[in-house]
Amino acid sequence: MATLLWILAVVLVVAGVLAIVRRQLLWGIVLIIVGLLVGPGGVSIFT
Repeated sequence: MATLLWILAVVLVVAGVLAIVRRQLLWGIVLIIVGLLVGPGGVSIFT
């Protein structure tokens, strides 16, 4: 389960960075924050 959370977190953060590059600043910030919250190093929403 931890591996799945890591993969999901990485995908969300990368999508957030790409959104910021495409000048969608708010959406990018939201994706990065959600990615950090979901990841095992952050505050996981599943525990």
